[in-house]
Amino acid sequence: MISTAFVAVGWCLSQGKRCRFDGRAEHKLMNGSNSKTNTMHADQSRQSAAALMEEGATSLNPSDRAFWFGLGVVLLSMLSALASYMILTGLTAITPRNEYVWAALAVNVLLILTMLTIVGWQALGLRRAWIERIPGARLHTRIVVLFSLIAALPAGLLAIAATTTFSRSLDGWFSGRTSAIVENSYDVAKAYVDEHSQIIRTDIVNMVRDINGEAATLSADPDAFQKFLIGQAGLRDLTSAYVVDGDGVPIVLALDDPKLPYVVPSLADIKQAEAGQVALSRPSSDYRISAVAKIDSMPGRYLYVARGVSPKVINHLQRTEQNVYEYTRLRKAKGGLKVAHGLIYFMISVTSLLAAIWVGMWFAGRFVAPIRRLIAGAQEVSKGNLEIALPEKRGEGDLRRLSHTFNLMTRELKLQQDALHQTNTQLTERRNFIEAVLSGVSAGVIGLDSSDRITLLSRSAERLLGLAGADVVGKPLADVVPEFALVLGPSDETGFKNKGQGEIKKQIGDEERTFAVKVTHERAGEGDVGSVVTFDDISELVQAQRTSAWADVARRIAHEIKNPLTPIQLSAERLRRKFGKQVSEDHDLFETLTQTIERQTGQIKSMVDEFASFARMPQPVMADQDLRLAVQEPAVLFREGHKDVDFKLSIPDDPVRARFDLRLVSQAVTNLIKNAAEAIESYGEPQGRPAGYKGEIEVKVKPAADRVAIEVIDNGIGLPKQNRAKLLEPYVTTRAKGTGLGLAIVQKVVEQHGGTLTLEDAPHTATRTRGALIRMTLPIKEIGNDLSTEQLHNASHAASRA
Repeated sequence: MISTAFVAVGWCLSQGKRCRFDGRAEHKLMNGSNSKTNTMHADQSRQSAAALMEEGATSLNPSDRAFWFGLGVVLLSMLSALASYMILTGLTAITPRNEYVWAALAVNVLLILTMLTIVGWQALGLRRAWIERIPGARLHTRIVVLFSLIAALPAGLLAIAATTTFSRSLDGWFSGRTSAIVENSYDVAKAYVDEHSQIIRTDIVNMVRDINGEAATLSADPDAFQKFLIGQAGLRDLTSAYVVDGDGVPIVLALDDPKLPYVVPSLADIKQAEAGQVALSRPSSDYRISAVAKIDSMPGRYLYVARGVSPKVINHLQRTEQNVYEYTRLRKAKGGLKVAHGLIYFMISVTSLLAAIWVGMWFAGRFVAPIRRLIAGAQEVSKGNLEIALPEKRGEGDLRRLSHTFNLMTRELKLQQDALHQTNTQLTERRNFIEAVLSGVSAGVIGLDSSDRITLLSRSAERLLGLAGADVVGKPLADVVPEFALVLGPSDETGFKNKGQGEIKKQIGDEERTFAVKVTHERAGEGDVGSVVTFDDISELVQAQRTSAWADVARRIAHEIKNPLTPIQLSAERLRRKFGKQVSEDHDLFETLTQTIERQTGQIKSMVDEFASFARMPQPVMADQDLRLAVQEPAVLFREGHKDVDFKLSIPDDPVRARFDLRLVSQAVTNLIKNAAEAIESYGEPQGRPAGYKGEIEVKVKPAADRVAIEVIDNGIGLPKQNRAKLLEPYVTTRAKGTGLGLAIVQKVVEQHGGTLTLEDAPHTATRTRGALIRMTLPIKEIGNDLSTEQLHNASHAASRA
């Protein structure tokens, strides 16, 4: 694998390019990817070219139907604005009354909203084209803005001038002088009528007084009353005189002209006369002023007289009143008129502005179309699409010639691209092949330039070193992985670097890993152009070699030591039995020495048995069992033998079914609990334990979907921060009395079951501030029926005897 990686990365460096490693790359990429990519690229190019040549409806080029609709609205709006202006300025027979002004205002508002919708819709399309960077959008926008500015200035000035002129004219119409003339004209006519009213009031009062004086005579003789009344009316130049009852029915009458119709006095006038007042009436359609007064000497009788007034005066008075009313109404509505006319002028300006914007958009769309095609074509060429061909339309002048030159250029580039593509295809095939090879290599690969800066980092290298390629590319190797920089060989006399290789130890997280590193330098011309560093993690291989070596040593030690142990022990026992009674002098010393020999021989034999057990680890006998049994038995034995330690056991209530070797897993759990107890005993030595300290061991069983974890947690002396992985090697221990085989045996058992063993610091609690956590994780394999319970016990006993 490392040789293959050297060849692949060396070829990449010789091409002067950075290689990218994709784990999904396979050999099939080399065969079919290029043809598919080329086909898709050609299809996309033809689609882009076809879309580019289309001159249909777009956000920058509306359809014909939209154009004619917009043109119709613009023309109708301009006509409406012109008609409104002519009405307001009095150029038509229509009087600019409020109703006409507001009607014109409503029509213009409707048309302006329609134009605003059309222009706004096109503006949104233009903005979308700007955001999407459609070719020609910026030039199109500039032309529209220029048209808008050109139209906005005169339209605004016209609106301001027209509004100001109208406002000043309106203020002149309602000035104080004009108001005084109108009011004086009305006062003159009103004074004439008031004078006649005062005269007739005096006449009727005098007539009532005369009637009251002759009441007795007149009441008895109606004819005399009529003659008296006619005389009084003629003396005072009255048109008519009547004596009426409470309903206005005439009782006695005196007429100047018998053809004059009788006008019944109103009940309000009669009631006013009844109250003792003279009721006067304004001139009516018969041009007469009338008055009603009560005749005190005749209860229920009233004098009703009338005098004619000049029709010209009355008509003049009525017209004057109507004019004064209209003038007053208009003066009150002066502010509204200013606002209405100002809105009309403003809408005329807005109509002109919107029309100019629409014309600018239409003109810009026609003017920018060939430029837009040219920009789009250039962008397509920049994307690699050389299939593009711009339409060469008549009537476009120099732009048509520019399109022709552009098409010639793209044809030449296409010919050159085809020639380069054939060469590049071969390079692409070789690159894909190398990427596929490198993606399947487990070894890590690092590419360096001539300055020993990282140019590439394979996926395996990222995984082995715990680095991200994007973070380290471009940095010196000595800064990123200083351990590997030691392998880079110095330059020889010719200026070329020598090859380097070796085994490097590097701390990865909390573990120390061993890597086999090899460096190859790429040479070209007079110096190095770069280097390739390949490495692989051989930590497990080294550990396996050490374990195998220690197993062989243990086997030899057990063989060499175990043979003389039995005779020594038997000899000591025979000496004690045979000569124990004969030795009279120093008998106690003799007994002590022989017992010491026997005891030490037993301890050595026990140690030798451990060596032999490690050297001859039996093969596991897998069977379907409850994993809780492998934890409960060691836990019970430990609890009974260590009363001074607070022991906790946390296991599930339901069985934890798995396939494992009960004896081996129980032995592994026993070793873990034993290590925890020894760690508690070692805590505080030689200074002594802290006050109030009590040992604590907790064993947990945590089943998951496909795995189960057995955790042993203590609050003892804890684990070292550095080189924790070495604790799993045989005969490596941190305790003076330890053999260093406990964790090694556990590691072997876990490996045989396909699990993992991790060493961590114990989590802190209220009663635990230090200690270790050792987690043994075993897979829950598919349960089979290959061994029965009886066969399992037989196999276990057989393994024990072995």
